[in-house]
Order: sequence, then C-alpha cells, then structure tokens
Amino acid sequence: MKFEGSANYIATQDLMLSVNAAITLQRPLLVKGEPGTGKTMLAEEVAEALNMPLLQWHIKSTTKAQQGLYEYDAVSRLRDSQLADVDGGERVRDIQNYIVRGVLWQAFTSDQPVALLIDEIDKADIEFPNDLLRELDRMEFYCYETRQLIKAKTRPLVFITSNNEKELPDAFLRRCFFHYIKFPEPETMKQIVDVHFPTLKKELLAIALKNFYDVRGLPGLKKKPSTSELLDWLKLLVAEDIPLEALQSADQKVSVPPLVGALLKNEQDVTLFEKLVFMNQRNR
Repeated sequence: MKFEGSANYIATQDLMLSVNAAITLQRPLLVKGEPGTGKTMLAEEVAEALNMPLLQWHIKSTTKAQQGLYEYDAVSRLRDSQLADVDGGERVRDIQNYIVRGVLWQAFTSDQPVALLIDEIDKADIEFPNDLLRELDRMEFYCYETRQLIKAKTRPLVFITSNNEKELPDAFLRRCFFHYIKFPEPETMKQIVDVHFPTLKKELLAIALKNFYDVRGLPGLKKKPSTSELLDWLKLLVAEDIPLEALQSADQKVSVPPLVGALLKNEQDVTLFEKLVFMNQRNR
C-alpha cells in the first residue's frame, strides 16, 4: 500500500514520502500548516487513492476523547425503562442498545482497513491528545458498560491535523510521524489552480497569482490569504468576467484588486492594504 498522489490533489514529493512513512511505521500522520493548505483534503484524497473508507472526526472546543470511543446514552435508557410496561422492557435489559459507537470504535471494528481523520485536534482541551494516547498506541480500549475489550481488527491509517492553535504534548508527538505543509511556491500553486480551473487563461492566472502573492507578502497582515481563498477569488474573477486591466496598474505596482474581500477577511488588513496602495500612488 503506497500513496503516489492523485489527479485531484497536488502532493509534493516530501508530502508523499511522509504519508508512506506513516503507513510503513503504522503511526498516525500529524499534519500541520496554515489553514486552507489542504490538510483535511489530504486525508480524503489518500483514502480515495488507496480505496479505503474514510471516517472523519471534526474536533470542537467541547469535544472529549471519550466521544471518539463511545457514549452511554443513560437518558434514553431511563426513558425507556419508564415505558417498560408497554413493550415488556426487552430493549432496556440489553445495555448495548444504549451504547453509541464513536469513530474509533467504528474504525477498530471495521472488516476492512479504513482511514481515520482526526481534524483540528488543537481546538480541543489540552488534555485531549493525552486522553487518546493509549487507544492510538495499543489500538484497543475497554467498554466498561458492556465489559468488552474493543481491539482493532486492522490498524486504521490515522491522519491528525492541527492549525498550531495549541502546542501538543510531547508524549503524543512521539507517537506520530510529523509533516508540515509549507505554503505552496508559485509554480506549485499553478499546478493546484490547474486542477480546479483547467481552462483558465494563462495571462489571467499569471496576473492573479502576482496580485495574490503581493497581498500575502504585505508586512503586518493579521491573516494571510490561503490557497482555498485564492481558489474562491479565481472563481469569482471568472464568474464576473473581470478584465485583465482591472487586475494590474499601469506601472505594475500594488493596486487594490477587485473582489478583494475573497482574500482579506478583516478590516485591519483591508485598511493596511489600502494605505499601502495609496502610498504607492502618491510616490509615482
């Protein structure tokens, strides 16, 4: 089993090596990078390329590790017990009817190897990664309500993404293979855009990319535009049939591009950019 890229995802050589290293070592692949650099999409494309079902666990600030294993629905059991006279209480007597299996339980008991995405793990409480150490390391956990030891039939291919909002514990990091997705260079970005817009005119792409990297290169930006935001912007440029002249100034200096709201997402960055453009115009 080896990942060699896909038609829908431009994977650099070092990224493919990292995926295959995680497969060989049978360790989770921890992927970090700026938001919008394709971390989640990587898991989706690898799963499809390797013909593996993908289970996704999108982490929130309130997510607990136990939810990935299972949850015991005591409220439903209590309610059903109050109605036991109606159906004889058969359902209430079997506690397994009230066990809600989490994604780890589903992955462990799957009859075929699956890919498991734990998305944005840094959103959760700082103890969340530590709470999963044993389960991800030993590929087993115990269900106390049913007195079952749930062991993985086959080891899932685990992807864990992080936006670096919180530092992850050293003990957790030791159990992962790590890869940082660098922001794409212009040449790689052209390949990414070509996948999504194969008929885009080369002149439009060249000017749009120059605008995009000019914006990203502004010192003091609170949030730099991401790859996904570039794709959104290009989609709008094509939909609105924006002429090439609107994307560049006569002297090729920085100018405010049309539909800049697709790239800059807060008022501080828009104001900063407009000030820079104004200063450029004064210095002409």
